[in-house]
Amino acid sequence: MLVIPAIDLKDGQCVRLRKGLMEDSTVFSDDPAGMAQRWCREGAKRLHLVDLNGAFEGAPVNDSAVTDIVAATGKLPVQIGGGIRDLGTIERYLNLGVESVIIGTAAVKDPALVRVACREYPGRIMVGIDARNGWVATDGWAEVSGVQATELAGRFEQAGVSAIIYTDIDRDGMMQGVNVEATLEMARASSIPIIASGGISHLDDIRMLARHTREGITGAITGRAIYEGTLDLKEAQAAADSLTSFD
Repeated sequence: MLVIPAIDLKDGQCVRLRKGLMEDSTVFSDDPAGMAQRWCREGAKRLHLVDLNGAFEGAPVNDSAVTDIVAATGKLPVQIGGGIRDLGTIERYLNLGVESVIIGTAAVKDPALVRVACREYPGRIMVGIDARNGWVATDGWAEVSGVQATELAGRFEQAGVSAIIYTDIDRDGMMQGVNVEATLEMARASSIPIIASGGISHLDDIRMLARHTREGITGAITGRAIYEGTLDLKEAQAAADSLTSFD
């Protein structure tokens, strides 16, 4: 299981939100590329980027920061979400050197885009499923749909999605611990690998998730915890490796 540092981009800065609220943000760096290099030095095997402005506006906003991060981290795999609503945006990010793109809102509103993108770019399309009380939220988490998270996961069972990023919004940025039960429900809803996000704050969260790799949990995204120092990235990855060495 990979422990994946998150770099959330807002107005060109590296920030963290609480429960996805743009007005409740903490700025951790005005040099996102430098922050990306820090996580590389600390052993990151992949980076998770989110264009927060793009998620609300429906189109990429922080392209220059993304370009700088990709250039600064070399061949390290980078995945990005936020405002990805059409094939043109997907192609643009892949041409910038991003390895995988994450389709979130459009997975609910335009599921055909996911299927077409998976055919056009096999192995490089992920789906972001962000939920409040089990219901999928869209448009930068500003709207809650009438679709259950597990149902949405099942819809893409045969589409060729490489992974699902599952975020429990009420845990995100709150340092309250990961929702293991809900993450397991997602993993059992389809055969698509699940990457957990939201609430991961201590080493025990990593250990709890890593014990379920055989059930489909293959990654854990962490943000505020590694920025504030309650979770050490190297130690977390070592713990995950030790618990999944049988796979």
